[in-house]
Amino acid sequence: MSECATASARRPVGRVERADVCDARRRMAGQVRTTPVFDTSVASPSGAVPVTLKLEHLQHAGTFKVRGSLNALLEFGHGIDHVVIASGGNAGIAAALAAARLDKSCTVVVPETAPHAKVAAMWSHGADVLWHGTCYGEARWHAAELAAARGALLLHAYDLPAVVAGAGVIGLELEEQVRGRPPVLAGVGGGGLVAGIAAALGRGQQVIGIEPEGAGILRAALEADRPVDVAGSGTTVDSLGPTRIGDIALDVARRNHVRSLLVSDYAIGAAREYLWREFRILVELTGAAALAAIHSGVYVPAPDERPIVILCGANTDLSVI
Repeated sequence: MSECATASARRPVGRVERADVCDARRRMAGQVRTTPVFDTSVASPSGAVPVTLKLEHLQHAGTFKVRGSLNALLEFGHGIDHVVIASGGNAGIAAALAAARLDKSCTVVVPETAPHAKVAAMWSHGADVLWHGTCYGEARWHAAELAAARGALLLHAYDLPAVVAGAGVIGLELEEQVRGRPPVLAGVGGGGLVAGIAAALGRGQQVIGIEPEGAGILRAALEADRPVDVAGSGTTVDSLGPTRIGDIALDVARRNHVRSLLVSDYAIGAAREYLWREFRILVELTGAAALAAIHSGVYVPAPDERPIVILCGANTDLSVI
């Protein structure tokens, strides 16, 4: 890994760069797992494809989002003993774990449709869970009100510089674990993961965001050159997810030429089942999105290319396999 410079105070407010990711790595030393990589081949319509799987689903709490929550709390949480976040899933789990690690209390505001398995995980880390509204936006509005009333630190699930920089540490790990600069495929969600990795790796290494066909929020924003609302649809899209890309993610995507590829719900489900059947790797649907692009043939690697595939989340109901 090349030496990281100190972040410049002159850059635009909210911009995330490699130096911020390097600062996050130093800040979180010993707090998160350096997740392993696994070289293998996976099936595709054109035959076996060599890939490197980044097993980020093995991160604490089963999600990459722990990195962002910990970085944000370590950077901004001094003197604050209460954290509030809106989430129906992994961001809430991650914030709950990070707060518990740093001896802070945590309140997670979830939409009424939040899955019980993920709410139970929040409880297991000591979070106070409040239900509000039927979608992520309504929960986020209420979380902001609560944080202001209680003098708490308000975390954003994906559109906060410290959260994006924390996720970007994955990119620094990949530089040390994988030879060369192969393309990196990662699920988009709200954009924090792909933005963090792209900020860490820069323009010299292609980062490709993989999105469900019914929720191409990065694709829509790149085409419109601004964040736009996308009315999501499909089995992998629900009221828990964001309807527009984060401002930080779009900025990073523009500067580092991040692409978006769309995959079908069927392809995501098939990739998830394939991971379990072939490798006994259990991930949630969003955690399998990046592999779905290769497994379905939407992404065809160049000859002699071994792309990196991020498996980013494992918080799922065991009964669905």
